[in-house]
Amino acid sequence: MIYEIVHTTVYDYDGRASFARCQLHLEPATRDGQRVLAHALEISPKPVESTRSRDFFGNLSVNLAFAEPHQTLTIRAVSTVEAAPGRPAPMLSEPWEAVRAAAAGSQDLGSSSPVHGLFGARHTPVSEEAAAYAAVSFAPGRPTVEAVSDLMRRIHADFAYDPRATEVSTPVAEVLASRRGVCQDFAHLMIAGLRSLGLPALYVSGYLRTVPPPGAEALVGADATHAWVSAWCGAGLGWIGFDPTNAILAGEDHVILAVGRDYADVAPSSGVVLSSAGHTLSVSVDVRPV
Repeated sequence: MIYEIVHTTVYDYDGRASFARCQLHLEPATRDGQRVLAHALEISPKPVESTRSRDFFGNLSVNLAFAEPHQTLTIRAVSTVEAAPGRPAPMLSEPWEAVRAAAAGSQDLGSSSPVHGLFGARHTPVSEEAAAYAAVSFAPGRPTVEAVSDLMRRIHADFAYDPRATEVSTPVAEVLASRRGVCQDFAHLMIAGLRSLGLPALYVSGYLRTVPPPGAEALVGADATHAWVSAWCGAGLGWIGFDPTNAILAGEDHVILAVGRDYADVAPSSGVVLSSAGHTLSVSVDVRPV
């Protein structure tokens, strides 16, 4: 499936911003069976500095600086991506204890090594609470994919999707207590639970194609950025995508933007601005097959 993705971010400042610097993770990468056919950025006002780089995990980012006073900053990213075909759930996988031992004993330090998904991060701390919640799915000897899938389905069943319940900085412990949140929270919770059991997991930022109800037209800009989990399921199976918000394996409707330890590594846009007033952020995303 080939998609055209239009991601528009608009910052409206209450007062003029005299300087701004930001980092963007808005360019999908060719990886994991996904292929990027085209990508373009449209930015207003024009930045005085623009540098493009690739990080340790292979994510592409753009760093921008703005020195011209402005009251609105508009960033429009247009990408054409051939999505990876859906991957059927593996019928067989190693017991999760064997995968845990293999990850802990890995000597590989490359970007795809499981060791990078073992340790706590800013939004995904290792904790007894996260371990206790996840452990229900991990009976002794249970196959890894089966156990991780069960954890994914439990999060989907136990937690309500509520965009008003959390913010970017809401801790996993608070999400566990309230049982409410959004895709970012559910991904962070699942990652924290897996890591707390010694299993490698990473955060995936991207897009999910939404299909309108029968007879209804797709609304332009109604799609959104999405987050899910990449879990290492052993040397034979490698990294597999699990979407706890929808209780499905990541497939052809999922488009990867970036992969990191948590949201802080791969935020679509982040930075600093010099201004005497606040601002309003609006984001619209349109994912359409072509």
